[in-house]
Amino acid sequence: MAAAAEYLQYTEIDPPSPGESVRLADQLDWVRMPLPFMLGHINLWMLGDKGETTIVDTGLNGDETQTHWKRLLEDRHLNSVIVTHMHPDHVGSAGWLVEKYDAPLYMSRAEYLMCRVLVADTGKPAPEAGVEFYRRAGFDESALQRYRDKFGIFGKAVYRMPDAYRRIYGGDRFEIGDAEWRAIETSGHCPEHISLLDEKRNLFIAGDQLLPTISSNVSVWPTEPEADPLGHWLHSCRKLIDLLDDDTLVLPSHGKPFKGAPARLQALIDEHDENLQGLQALCKTPKRVVDTFELLFRSRINEGNLIMATGEARAHLNYLVDRDVMAVSRDDNGVDWFETRISD
Repeated sequence: MAAAAEYLQYTEIDPPSPGESVRLADQLDWVRMPLPFMLGHINLWMLGDKGETTIVDTGLNGDETQTHWKRLLEDRHLNSVIVTHMHPDHVGSAGWLVEKYDAPLYMSRAEYLMCRVLVADTGKPAPEAGVEFYRRAGFDESALQRYRDKFGIFGKAVYRMPDAYRRIYGGDRFEIGDAEWRAIETSGHCPEHISLLDEKRNLFIAGDQLLPTISSNVSVWPTEPEADPLGHWLHSCRKLIDLLDDDTLVLPSHGKPFKGAPARLQALIDEHDENLQGLQALCKTPKRVVDTFELLFRSRINEGNLIMATGEARAHLNYLVDRDVMAVSRDDNGVDWFETRISD
């Protein structure tokens, strides 16, 4: 949704170079770490002063990220590490930072525990439930084999997780330096995503919940095949419309900080509503999950993004099934077919 940039007001501060930081506000530094895939970077945040620094999100695990953190923290005392959610670009170096700097890790419970589970799967063979899930979506045998071959890679980008953590609840408040940040819990992109709001200065560390030019990935996964993450994510977007205003400076994990949150959130809701309406028209003739890609995605679906595209498409279809707008049936080959219910 690059067009969203037309109504957003971006900060005039240039992004930091990879592994560097720039000052955005008093006791708030913007850090960027490199990513070896399409997004190219993740934005991270250092809060507080040199005597008491809190990091929000950590980057991938690896020598390059660790080298950058060593330089950034060489004249600071790391007091705590907050992770917004479990995805490797956010949590990857958390265990290393906690271990090296003897700082506590703060996460929501579902994010911490799910991360531990996924890391534990690293190196294991693909479960039959996962193979069945993607067969139901319409994968051919070569695509199913690629899933088997790539299963369990999550933990390769995540340093060993600490055996203990401190739980974040929505509504918790963190006094960091001269500022107070309130934890805002949302879901859909992941189970219990935590963003941080400085109400006094109207600053919002958004994690992946609110991004300026792309929509957060909202997917169904083999571990919970009938889940409704899109319903939760749309509810979270509406919650944030009531919480943020046009002057809130949104600090996203990808892209540049921006103002115009309510309009951006409404555009995201509208985009998904349009896709849901399109699916209802498309599925008047029964369709598999893989048959919906052309309608839902502008990017070409290939080996690199097939799994995420499948999860996102299934999230839209599950949303409609859960609301009795669509029915699903399974054929003799174990493939699911989705068909729009005809209203009387």
